[in-house]
Amino acid sequence: MSEITKQIENAIIGAIRLEVNGRKFFNHAAEMTEHEKGKNMFKFLAEEEVKHLETFSKLFSEILDGDDWKKYIKSSDMEGEAPLVERLKERLKSGEGKGETEALSIGMQLEMEAIQFFQKAAAETDDPVARKIFRDIGEEEKFHYDLLQAQHDSVTNSGFWLDGAEFQMDGKW
Repeated sequence: MSEITKQIENAIIGAIRLEVNGRKFFNHAAEMTEHEKGKNMFKFLAEEEVKHLETFSKLFSEILDGDDWKKYIKSSDMEGEAPLVERLKERLKSGEGKGETEALSIGMQLEMEAIQFFQKAAAETDDPVARKIFRDIGEEEKFHYDLLQAQHDSVTNSGFWLDGAEFQMDGKW
């Protein structure tokens, strides 16, 4: 497939923008986090976004038989602060919460948006290779969300423990 449909164009722009903004956000969160383990977690997530960008670059080049897709990514769209970084800075100014817990909350929002984006992209694409990659990346984003949720629960002491068999984990009542 060498022609860019609107569907592929939207997938390209959306996927790249999500990953670039995610990388910027997680790098900023790492800079502002004082706790070494938290800092390392945010750095890890930023590196994961770079890996996703590399995966998308290969995918789009394969699907479209070359690098023509790159012309759809305007450098101005990818420059400057990520909207989520701005949102974090605003929350910190307004005193809505401590910086690290706010970074975790916003990171969870970012990952949830990414999960939804990649699920939708997988459902809408006709290309089986693209569908598989979108699903795989979506699964990685779920892992990232769970990592952030566990960290948030740990930092805020808000997780709860299960002691008895109140419900089954297999989805059956």
